[in-house]
Parts: sequence; structure tokens; C-alpha cells
Amino acid sequence: MFKRMFIMLACAGLLFGGIFGYKAFVSHQMEKAMASQQAPAVTVSTTTARMLPWQPQLNAVGTVRAMRGVDVTTEIAGLVRTIYFKSGDDVQKGQVLVQLNADADRALLHSLEAEAELAKTTYARDKQQFNVKAISQATLDVSHADLKSKKAQVDQQAAVVDKKTIRAPFSGRVGISTVNPGQYLNPGDRIVTLQSFDSVYVDFFLPQQDIARITLGQTVVVTTDTYPGRNFEGKITAVNPTVDPQTRNIEIEATFANPKHDLLPGMFTSVRVHAGELERFITLPQTAITYNPYGETVFVVVKAGQGPQGKPEWVAKQTFVTIGSLRGDQVAVLTGIKVGDTVVTGGQLKLKSGSRVVINNSIQPSNEAAPEPADQ
Repeated sequence: MFKRMFIMLACAGLLFGGIFGYKAFVSHQMEKAMASQQAPAVTVSTTTARMLPWQPQLNAVGTVRAMRGVDVTTEIAGLVRTIYFKSGDDVQKGQVLVQLNADADRALLHSLEAEAELAKTTYARDKQQFNVKAISQATLDVSHADLKSKKAQVDQQAAVVDKKTIRAPFSGRVGISTVNPGQYLNPGDRIVTLQSFDSVYVDFFLPQQDIARITLGQTVVVTTDTYPGRNFEGKITAVNPTVDPQTRNIEIEATFANPKHDLLPGMFTSVRVHAGELERFITLPQTAITYNPYGETVFVVVKAGQGPQGKPEWVAKQTFVTIGSLRGDQVAVLTGIKVGDTVVTGGQLKLKSGSRVVINNSIQPSNEAAPEPADQ
């Protein structure tokens, strides 16, 4: 009986031992196979770290303003007789724009001129009579005062007549006018706008912390979506002596030559102020930087040997960097990489240090120092 039990236990032990041994063998083979398999390579885009010129800049938005611009009006009321310009004309300083009806004023002027001539003759006669003691000094003084009064009335009426002729106060271009002959104008009524913009101002605002970086004569570059890709260069000519207490910003004025009248008053512009000496930094697209609570990192691609078919294999190594200023799509890198390093610019989300990569640069992220919005 004991012999039979022993045989049964031995058979059971052999059975279970075989089962567990087989499972262990299969598990070992699976682990070995998994260890021999590599994770698939991640497709990334890359760029080469380069040392580029870097001009420190301050960015703002600005508005173009004519160097001289007014709404031409009339000082006195009158009926429009003749208009001597067409909308959009270029006019010269002193050129007659509008003639108001001045017939009655001119007639009154002639009457006053006649009275002044009579007063002049009377004063001359009284002066001769005074010299021979025929009249008193008081009579001579009265005639002299009357002469000066009549001359003053002539000058006053001549000014009224002159104001009926409305002239351009400076050379420039007139806008669109809706005034017509026969129309009655009251003092202050707008006739037409006149703008002189052979040179223009661009007004913009900067935060008060940037005041120390602003000086007269500093170079300013503006762009406008009217002329994509074109830069206009000017100089800072005035800085407001007060800071706006509401926004804590300071207003700055820059002057630009505008001989072709490309910049029109009221245009919106993007402003870049050159604030400092030209420097050189290793420059990367901002997409290459991974921002973390513990610091900024990039992935540098290095060669890891030969693949099965003799092709080079590449792996990504994560490294910490210190970044500097930003400009457009670019960032200045101060430490962490060197010129010539191949840096990942796209596809980092699937990477970890040591991941195999495949480089595909058919699509690259934007890397413009001064990007312009694309027209949709």
C-alpha cells in the first residue's frame, strides 16, 4: 500500500514538475525574444544649430500719422463761388482751393479806401494850416486820429475779403470733398482734408520698464500687411516726457521718409526697435525647446552605429539648455548645445533619451525672425 502511494506521489511530482518546467521555459523564451526586439524608430524633423546675428529688439504696434495734416475750413461764413481743386489733387502751399462770394465785402472795402484817402488829404491840409498857426493842435490831432482809424478799417475789411479766398496752408494732397459751388458754409465747416506725407510719423507705446533702452536717433523698423515682406526704416525723434498713469506706457514718435507715399496716415504697423548692440547667438526654432518645471530641454540627435542593412542608426539624447531672448519664431540658446549639433524640432512627444529616430525634414516648423501673418 505504501509502495503504491509512493508511486502515485512520484508520478504526480513528475507531472507537475513537467508542467511548471515547460511554463518556465516558455516564459524565459518570451522574455528573451522581447529583450531582443527594439522599439520602433520615431520619425522626427531636425535642424542644425547655427550661430546667427542677433539684434536685441523691442516690439510694439504703431499708427502712421502725417507729418502735417488738417481739415481745411473757413473762418467766416460765405457762399461758395468757385472750387479750384479736385478730390485727390496734390496742391502747393498758398494755392487757392475755394473762393467764397466776396462782392459785398469788396465794395465795402473800396468805400473805406475812399474814406481813408479823404482822411489822408484832410490831415495833410490841416498840417499845413497848423504850420502857419491857422488851426489849433487839437484840430490837427483829431484829423490825424481820423486818418489812422480809417486806415485800420481798411485793413480790417481787406482781411475779411482775403478770408473769402481759402488757400492751402502747406503743400500736400487733398482728400475727398463734398462741397459744391453755391453751397453756404458756416465758420468751421469742413471743406476737405489736407495731408502732407512725404515724411510720416509712426506713434507707438512701450512699457515703462523699457524706457532706459530708448534713445533719440534709435533705429526703428516697421512692417505693414499692405506690403508683405517689406521693411520701412526710420529713427526715433521724440519721446513723451510723461508716462500714462492708466497703462504705465510711454508714447514714442519715430520719423520715416515716405517719398513714394507708400505709408498712409492711419495705417496699422508692427514696430521693431533696435535696442542694443548687434550680438551673435546659437539660434533654434522655438519648437525645438521643451519647457518643463525643472528647466528647458532639447533632443540632440547623435549617431549610434550601423543598422542591419549597413545604414547609420540615430538616437536622441535629451539635454538641458539655457535660453535667452525670443524673436519671432526663434530663440537664442546660451548654453547646453554647440554649433553644428543636430537638434530635433518636431516629434519630441514620442521621444525619450536613447530613443531611435528616423530623420524626415520634408516638413519644417516656421523659423522666421520676423514672421508675417499669412493671408487667408
